[in-house]
Amino acid sequence: MALWLEWFRCVSMLRPACARRATFLWMSLALAGLSIRAELQGVTSFVRALWLEPVTYRRLLHLFHSPALSLAKLSSLWIRLALGLFRPVTLDRRVVFLADGLKAPKEGRKMPAVKKLHQGSSDNTKPPFIFGHSFQAVSLLARGLLGEPFAVPLSSRIHEGLVFSNRDKRTLLDKLVGLFLEIVTDAQAPAILVADAYYASRKVILPLLAEGHHLITRARINTTGWRPARKPKERRRGRPRIYGEKLHLRDLFRQKKRFVSAKSPVYGEQGSELAYRCVDLLWRPVGQLVRFVLVDHPQRGRIILMCSDLSIEPLKVIELYGYRFKIELGFKQALHTLGAYAYHFWMMDMAPISRRRSGNQFLHMKSMLYRTHVRRKMAAYHRYVQLACIAQGLQQHLAVNFRARVWDHFKSWMRTMKPGLPPSEAVVAQALRASLGAFLVAAPENHELRKFILRYLDADRCPAMVLAG
Repeated sequence: MALWLEWFRCVSMLRPACARRATFLWMSLALAGLSIRAELQGVTSFVRALWLEPVTYRRLLHLFHSPALSLAKLSSLWIRLALGLFRPVTLDRRVVFLADGLKAPKEGRKMPAVKKLHQGSSDNTKPPFIFGHSFQAVSLLARGLLGEPFAVPLSSRIHEGLVFSNRDKRTLLDKLVGLFLEIVTDAQAPAILVADAYYASRKVILPLLAEGHHLITRARINTTGWRPARKPKERRRGRPRIYGEKLHLRDLFRQKKRFVSAKSPVYGEQGSELAYRCVDLLWRPVGQLVRFVLVDHPQRGRIILMCSDLSIEPLKVIELYGYRFKIELGFKQALHTLGAYAYHFWMMDMAPISRRRSGNQFLHMKSMLYRTHVRRKMAAYHRYVQLACIAQGLQQHLAVNFRARVWDHFKSWMRTMKPGLPPSEAVVAQALRASLGAFLVAAPENHELRKFILRYLDADRCPAMVLAG
């Protein structure tokens, strides 16, 4: 019962995002369903997991389409709550965030923004092309009580597939920067963004530098840099030279004598040594000095890292970039444990998507009513995913800060159980599932969540109520 009391205390912080008390209670039911369901089959799984009456299905479905639940306020409140619940990883008082893209498969032919997407993966089991939604997500890098790093999902948005205006020239990079700047505005702190090589672009670095933030990313192997030009002894006519000697960074790996050996700062690597070299060069896309860290790892091979802040030590750049994979682990839990992208909302009056011509859907020639319906459906997708991010973050909060109680309520067994360490999201979901009946029976009578669930509870399907009766 203690887990549910703490869970609802955190959810209550999101109350200002709802226009009415009823909207908040339905949002709480949706979050509870995302947190404890064992099957990933859309909104119907919420009804089964919480033992609700069938009438609640339509009302939960309406919640995701309702403007009474403000997506902007919900995202802002969750960001502020996450910064208070967790211990963010910081460097010189700058909060570290992670960013990456995700492609969610969707076969619905009447779903806005669904398009054919390329999967750049070396896994033979994955098809090279899928139909789906293209998301970009930002997470907060945090540490647990034992120092273990993990990624707390903050926000995820569909940034591809729809064109409302042919004057809109924004790329995926521009949209990711816009999402990130909204998040750090709510965080009210300077930030460092860690992302993969796709985001090593002037479209990302320059807007971040303009706002006082920095980027750590991976540079491509064919990246070139320039040494600053030497100042001439005598002033000559014309503009002074800026760029001096041109360097191909991959050629610098041949100069092994200039590399420094050190213990690997990457998390989870003990007793491993790597060689690195740090060089500050002008990078033409941004027109200023950028720090490049060349790493020769004994197992992982060669890699070139880029940092827009010249004051960060090379080993710290390597350490922070090593945490980037934590967002990938967060995606795995979101997909397979919470079903964060398992929504099935179709648009009835939409023209079916062609399987042959499956690019962006251009809406600037459509009627205003049609575009309004598309925006309403997109908002439903984003509300669903945002609530899933919150549900996953609350599970992480219970795992890190209420570790002992979670293991006490985990009424099952796993071969890899380690009660001394924080549990996974799946273990927290099982613990919440096992303690839900006790919460409904023993929680205070005036508790809002308990009263609302009992109001729509199908007592014949609830084991705790059957035993109590």
